[in-house]
Amino acid sequence: MHRHAFVFLALITLLTAIAAEQTPSAGQASVGGDWSNRKSAWLLLTDAQRNDVENLTKDYKQYMSVAKTAMTSTREVMRLAKASGFAEFNSPSQVKAGARLIFLNRDRALILAVIGSEPMTAGSRVVGAHQDSPHIDLKARPIYVAGDGAFAMFRTIYYGGIKKYQWANLPLALVGRISTADGRTIDVNIGFNPGDPVFVIPDNAPHSDTELRNRTYTDVLKGEELDPVVGNRPAANTEKNAVAAEAERALTSTYKIREEDLVSSELALVPAAQPADVGLDHSMIGAYGQDDKLSSYCAARALMDTSGTPRFTALAYLANFEEVGSVNNTGAASAFLNATYAEIAGAQAGRGYNDLDLRRALRNSEVISADTNDGINPIFPSTSEATNAAKLSYGVAIKKYGRGFDATSELTAKMIALLDANNIPWQTQTPKVDVGGGGTIGGFMSREDMNVIDFGIPLLSMHSTYEISSKVDLWNFYRFMKAFYSTAGNKQ
Repeated sequence: MHRHAFVFLALITLLTAIAAEQTPSAGQASVGGDWSNRKSAWLLLTDAQRNDVENLTKDYKQYMSVAKTAMTSTREVMRLAKASGFAEFNSPSQVKAGARLIFLNRDRALILAVIGSEPMTAGSRVVGAHQDSPHIDLKARPIYVAGDGAFAMFRTIYYGGIKKYQWANLPLALVGRISTADGRTIDVNIGFNPGDPVFVIPDNAPHSDTELRNRTYTDVLKGEELDPVVGNRPAANTEKNAVAAEAERALTSTYKIREEDLVSSELALVPAAQPADVGLDHSMIGAYGQDDKLSSYCAARALMDTSGTPRFTALAYLANFEEVGSVNNTGAASAFLNATYAEIAGAQAGRGYNDLDLRRALRNSEVISADTNDGINPIFPSTSEATNAAKLSYGVAIKKYGRGFDATSELTAKMIALLDANNIPWQTQTPKVDVGGGGTIGGFMSREDMNVIDFGIPLLSMHSTYEISSKVDLWNFYRFMKAFYSTAGNKQ
């Protein structure tokens, strides 16, 4: 054999042997190596882990069955947190290492905190998410008559980014709160209990819709047409608006209110369907509002399941109003998070506390801004750029937006190391250029000099009335958050 050929063959043999030694095991294939070799996270589970996935999923679906709005999510998270040993914050004396505290913001947002052994100025670990989801609100004076006097209807205004046509011909429930001038607070929940009526936005029949057929994809229904039927039986009198009067009577008599009290209400229409498994293999979860109650649940549950005293204070921040810009005093643009940091740092520093303590505490924090993202759609794959788009069941997604919205390379590398160390499969998510977009509450925390990185897991049918997630992604997202809360190590 020619000497050069011999050397070449020897080199190939050596490189093959080295590659064989470095080939990851089945459990590691999803967290390192060639992207094309990454496997579905389902293939990486042991039998015991499969049971863990199902147990977490069961609890998640129970939460989703009651957490229909930011308000009901807050209430359910508080109930679960108190059962896990958390107490509502009401005094600086509660701020001690290992304390498990609830900071409540007007029943619509909250922060769960486990106080660390180090002061807040030394650092903290935060997972931020939002509890609100697209829905349809009632206007201040909602009841009117339509259909030449035959129907009572609700006037509505939609909330968040929705495809309006998806809300037609769908059983809807009415949930929320009415506050009255005489000081009462009344919770409303119509459509989820046996025997409850539901509400439906009626589409036009194909027999008579010729004049509507040229409407574009996004304008099949217009905003002012998202009104559900709420009654058809007239009151037993001769009023011109007798049907509307009967519907109004049914609502006001049930809740002992006046029609004017609807002005001081927060009432939303949401899909009446409850969470369920999707697929013959029961591998997915279908539910309304998974964006972003899924991240909220994982953030809260992971902190509840964190034992011992962390070195750095760990917080689950569940905000409101993200779908419309994080506005108002319960959204992430408010001072709520800063005020909570000040409460904790001030309690730790005592009389020596000043504004620089708050600034240092914010600067030394590490934050996961958690929010679900759209995954590759099996029917419309061309809407994603496949090499950088997330797939259901392939792990948590590091979001890379470009244009100055990404985390630092140092923080990204640290999170990848954390994922790999805990054998948590991960992938990336970047929308198609000039086609897709989105964001999280992370931008508001970045403005406060907090060190933020965006993570999510993919959904199918995102922002629809029934979103689909992967059970194994849910479990891995929860595991990642739990590991993150303890990145500096716990003292038992």
